[in-house]
Amino acid sequence: MELAKVTTKGQITIPKSIRELLDLKEGSKIIFIQKGEDIVIQNSAMIALEKIQKAFEGEAERLGLETEEDVVKMIKEFRKNRKKD
Repeated sequence: MELAKVTTKGQITIPKSIRELLDLKEGSKIIFIQKGEDIVIQNSAMIALEKIQKAFEGEAERLGLETEEDVVKMIKEFRKNRKKD
């Protein structure tokens, strides 16, 4: 458990161990999520990444992509077709 003090301007310093745990760097944005009576702080970039991962869930299987080489081949084909347009 970590403790932070709120300044008169409503600011806090996030303890180093928490910044490291959330992979927060200078300029990172955090999000406050209410879960019942608790407030959870998360790295907003991680929330975005989780949403993207959910959106793409099952797409590799749907497209028949099994290996990294399959992905590279698909990208090359896409670029080739795009140049024709």
